[in-house]
Amino acid sequence: MSEKNRDGKRMARERLAVEREKQKAADRRRRALIVGASVVCVLGLAAVIGVVAANAGKDKKSESSGPVVAPSGAQGKDSLAIPVGKDGAKATLTVWEDFRCPACRAFETAYRPTLHELVDSGKLRIEYHLATLIDGNLGGSGSRQAANAAACAQDAGKFRDFHDVLYENQPEETDDAFAGSAKLTGLAGKVKGLDTPAFRTCVDKGTHTAWVVKSNQAFQAGRFSGTPTVLLDGKNIYQDQTMTPAKLKQLVEDANKG
Repeated sequence: MSEKNRDGKRMARERLAVEREKQKAADRRRRALIVGASVVCVLGLAAVIGVVAANAGKDKKSESSGPVVAPSGAQGKDSLAIPVGKDGAKATLTVWEDFRCPACRAFETAYRPTLHELVDSGKLRIEYHLATLIDGNLGGSGSRQAANAAACAQDAGKFRDFHDVLYENQPEETDDAFAGSAKLTGLAGKVKGLDTPAFRTCVDKGTHTAWVVKSNQAFQAGRFSGTPTVLLDGKNIYQDQTMTPAKLKQLVEDANKG
């Protein structure tokens, strides 16, 4: 083979390698855009990345024995709802969530400022229901342990703040970091006044574990499509592909005009 032919083949290989690198870079950018889309202010897009089928997995370690101890101030049927906001609000948002669920975190990231604004103005009341679907689907107990810790925070009057901290520090979906009491009590230090002996005892002993199991059973019985499930005055707004924080705010404003 002539030197000229060898050089030509070498250059062709180099060009092919360059094109392959360009394609890889384009693929990486595309994946980054897909991930970034998970936190845009559209509920339907968030639903794409981590909604867990409601009945696909069941908590293999239910630990349902023992008394069902509802957290302080829990309301609704069987005291399974943790309320945030005043009782007299004219609009009610019902949220079924799992603290290990990435789609739940995406919803929280996009909608939290609007939800806080509406709750603080007295226009919206939120009822949180806790599920443990990721535990059932991927194994572990982080969903259940985090839910119990959130219920312990409710006892201390710190549910909303700790709820937000849990999502801000959510591990990877396959990482069962929330299963450890030390992890949860450590995060309590981020909420002023929560890290107390009473809270630590509640977390360590799993005071509300049976209540969490019952809450998850209620979610399964409801045959919802996954987490998060978000209902505004009974209507599933999570299925609305056009929903945004601004649209949700307008719906709540309209409800308060009546």
